[in-house]
Amino acid sequence: MAYYRKCIETVIEQLNKFKPEKDSREQFLEAASATLQTLSPQKQAFILEVLSGCLEYQKLLAVVVDAFYVRAGWLCPRADYNLFEVICYLATFQLEELGFQLFCDIVRAQPVDKMHKFLGFFFNPLNLCSWIKDEWSLIYETTHVRENWIDPLMRWQPEVQELIHQLEEVMAIQPPLSKSKAKVTEPKEFNLTVPRPRAIPVPEPVPVVAKSKPIPRSTYQPPKERQLLEMTKRFNRWKAEELLLKANIEEMRCAVPRPCLLQASKKKLQLQFMPRILKTPKLTFYKPNEVPVKLNTAAILREGSLYQRQVEKELQRVDKLVDGAGDFSEFLEWQKEMQAKDREEELAASACRRLQGKLSREEAILARQHLTQENKQKADQKKEEMAELKQQCAERRLQEERSMKELVEQVTEVQKNVKLAQMKLLKSRRQIVQEVIEESRELLQRTIQAAKEEQKERCELVSQLRALETQPMRKGKLVDLTQIPGYGLEGEMSVVELRERLALLKETQRREEEEKRDQIIQGKRARSQELQNMVEQISLCRAAMGRSAALRWEEKKARSAAPGTPSRDERVLELQRKIQEKVAERRRAQAAPKPVSAPGPARPKPWAHLEERHWQELQRSRERRLRALLLSSSAGGHGRRLEAA
Repeated sequence: MAYYRKCIETVIEQLNKFKPEKDSREQFLEAASATLQTLSPQKQAFILEVLSGCLEYQKLLAVVVDAFYVRAGWLCPRADYNLFEVICYLATFQLEELGFQLFCDIVRAQPVDKMHKFLGFFFNPLNLCSWIKDEWSLIYETTHVRENWIDPLMRWQPEVQELIHQLEEVMAIQPPLSKSKAKVTEPKEFNLTVPRPRAIPVPEPVPVVAKSKPIPRSTYQPPKERQLLEMTKRFNRWKAEELLLKANIEEMRCAVPRPCLLQASKKKLQLQFMPRILKTPKLTFYKPNEVPVKLNTAAILREGSLYQRQVEKELQRVDKLVDGAGDFSEFLEWQKEMQAKDREEELAASACRRLQGKLSREEAILARQHLTQENKQKADQKKEEMAELKQQCAERRLQEERSMKELVEQVTEVQKNVKLAQMKLLKSRRQIVQEVIEESRELLQRTIQAAKEEQKERCELVSQLRALETQPMRKGKLVDLTQIPGYGLEGEMSVVELRERLALLKETQRREEEEKRDQIIQGKRARSQELQNMVEQISLCRAAMGRSAALRWEEKKARSAAPGTPSRDERVLELQRKIQEKVAERRRAQAAPKPVSAPGPARPKPWAHLEERHWQELQRSRERRLRALLLSSSAGGHGRRLEAA
């Protein structure tokens, strides 16, 4: 077993030396055979045969060993990679030649646990017949792989499984390595010089801070500018109210409504609350003497596309009504109810969040209190530990001072012997310096001579170049513009021909530009014609929309002129009742007799009648707004009834 172990070890050593990117296989085998001349012929032949086989079938062996490290042998070291390659080669290619007994001896000579893992992985029938066969078939032919390698390995399965079982029994019998036999590294302390203790620094004098000036009282008082601004604001407010009151008093007669002009005011309110035309753009009706604004191209196209979209939407709506589309009122009511429920849920959730915030605040206060107590306890413990550490440091400093005194005495004794050694070193260094100075002088002389020779050569070359420059040379050259240069290039021509061709090219470019200009002009004319047609179409649409709006307005006017049923809305009735009560109360207050004042000179109030007139105008304006609201609500209800019908 020791014999085979040494043979396998030599093969592994040679494989470790082999580098495929640098060494060739034949040269490496020749060098290996030269190094193995000292071994016996039988041993040398076995090693060379296994080594050459591992190098030849390295791709096949690498497939198995790499997969073993990934799947089963992740705990095995990478240094045993070549060992697994050798065992795989012997099992695949040399098992029949060696014999099973010799193969078993070789396997037993290696570490038992590693061989048990690798053989169990390699001779697993699932691995052999599945991915190992497929990977090897990518390198060699499938029939060759199956007949020469896979089938023989499958025939040796019973014997190999028995060998694996034996290795497992050996592993179970073999006692585990005791930890006492293993060498334990014992750390050694570094031989470092002990640092000197730091001297206690002299306390610096506390600087005397100059007495600061007291804070002025003006910082805690509001500035005068703010008071001035507030005063001006109040004055402006009073002035604006006075101007408003004066404007209300001196109002024009035409602004005061009269009973005879009630119908005119109704017409104005109707015009003010005129119903909008849904899904239509705002139409502008011009007077005869007004000139319409000229539209640009983008505005014309935008308005044309808008009318086109409106027509398409109207057609879609009609198709849906024909198909039987329903009303969305029930869905809208349900949606409102669900939104109200969602709102209530959101309010409840916000209340919960608010309470949770209060609770978390209380918890945070309690946690902060606990934390402060713990910090106080920790601070007390730290203070006690610091006091103990200070005592220990004082004791250590005393010991270090004693050891430093002893070291100083030893160093003074050593320095006496060092002076003699320094004198000897100085003498030897002086001799070395003199030798180096002499060598440097010789080198300087040699470099000076070499530089002089180079300078002489350069001067000779310069003189030769100047002589060549003084020789007469022919300047100028006759040029024939009709002659072809004759360089042998494709498309070669003379200068005259080139000029003619350039003139022809410019003429063709000019013609193309004129054609393009004509095309652009024709396109612009066609575009302007299209825009003109679109403007005519827009004018027709506007006229139709104006007519329809006028018809709807006439219908609305006739409907409002007819006596309608009064509104029965509770909110409106409540408002009317409140207004009547307020008016009656105000009138009663006005009609009530004023109390007789004490005898004396009466001071008439100049603004009394003006204020009363102002409040009357406000009341009238409120009544007018209420009438307008009633008219608009009745018109809206009538419109909704028509739509429902």
